[in-house]
Amino acid sequence: MSDIIDKGLVYIVEDSIASGALYASQLEQAGFQCKHFTDGYSALVGIKEKMPAVIVQDVCLPDISGLEVLQFVNKQKNPANVVMITSNSSIDIAVEAMRLGGFDFLEKPFTSQRLISSVESALTPKEQVKVQPLVKNRDKNQDFVGESLAMITVFRLLDSAARSKACVFITGESGTGKEVCAQTLHGTSPRNTGPFIAINCAAIPAELFESEFFGHVKGAFSGALSDRKGAVEVANGGTLFLDELCEMELNLQAKLLRFLQTGIFSKVGSSEVLHSDVRLVCATNRNPIIEVAEGRFREDLYYRLNVIPVKLPPLRERGGDILLLAEYILKQKSDSNAKHFTGFSDEVKALFCNYDWPGNIRELQNVIENTVVINDGDVIEKDMLPSSFGLGAVKHSISAKSVHNTNEQSVQLSPMSVHDIEPLWQVEKRAIENAIKSCEDNIPLAAAYLGVSASTIYRKIKGWS
Repeated sequence: MSDIIDKGLVYIVEDSIASGALYASQLEQAGFQCKHFTDGYSALVGIKEKMPAVIVQDVCLPDISGLEVLQFVNKQKNPANVVMITSNSSIDIAVEAMRLGGFDFLEKPFTSQRLISSVESALTPKEQVKVQPLVKNRDKNQDFVGESLAMITVFRLLDSAARSKACVFITGESGTGKEVCAQTLHGTSPRNTGPFIAINCAAIPAELFESEFFGHVKGAFSGALSDRKGAVEVANGGTLFLDELCEMELNLQAKLLRFLQTGIFSKVGSSEVLHSDVRLVCATNRNPIIEVAEGRFREDLYYRLNVIPVKLPPLRERGGDILLLAEYILKQKSDSNAKHFTGFSDEVKALFCNYDWPGNIRELQNVIENTVVINDGDVIEKDMLPSSFGLGAVKHSISAKSVHNTNEQSVQLSPMSVHDIEPLWQVEKRAIENAIKSCEDNIPLAAAYLGVSASTIYRKIKGWS
């Protein structure tokens, strides 16, 4: 032990004495000094007295939220990097922790090697930590580009997810880059030498889907002239990406669930049992919770797939990423079309930054490619842009502004006095009852729109009676 170099002090904030002792033992063997806190308040006192090199803390603490500890740390003069510990049930909290400045998160159960690696990475002083704006995709000549806070959160999630085999569920509007995200995840994972197989669930007829997915043997159905491997078998050792997952029919969802639970399958027309080791990544532009509530998507499959949720932000919410992406795409399109464009005029930059981009990155790519192909020059000017550019978002922007103004006017026209204030439980009751009525008494659907579980609504209703 005397030969181990002291790497610094680590605070472990974990209410389980056994788990905290285990983490401390593993880190101490790697050369760290450790101090264990079993609740949030004692950790705050310790942090105030002395800031450690790194903090490893559970999201769920017995007294205060782990997020409160994280926010307290970030308000200090020289804050340490914080590694969050989470379970599957609190993965959404871990995502929020990344947004609030968490350095990394560890999903239980994790190995000692993963813990030590994360803590060693977190030793970099907070002011020196910079997330790379480009995350290379090793499989295809594409980059996942971004440096906004929203994308930094996505990059950190992907970095943590890449080390495991856990299912990843990507959601986001059309054109936000869900397949590129899946390719990046594959390319940065230990499976990057294996195949990346993508299936668009909306593009395959229902009667052919099982064959595409599991394969078939010769003579299994009319037109099956030879044996054929399905995507599951071809993707063995790699990643299987299912795009537009919510388009899959319910009977096929049941078969997918069985494969996920067992890893075994049979080709159409065969009783032979085969095995395939694949990492499943799914994507949809719908709200899966609402799809479950309306009975179009199996609840058990959703929870089996939604181990690590990754929500891609729309382009309009990514700030400076719009110009970063535009410049990156411009270089690509200029090179591929033998043009010499090097940038955009200030007027075009302003237009791009103030546009809503309803088609997201895909629309940005189309606008730039159209401009590059038709025009020549060094700088993209406003008159070079397609004549249709911006027309789809003007109406949207105006209507959004109108709604905002209407809300402001209603507030100004109806000032509230203390006598108008309702008890909070009555406001909540009315909101829930209105939601249930709007959803035609479908409580699970109402719960989905309200952002709570159906059991919460049932409990509230019981409390009112």
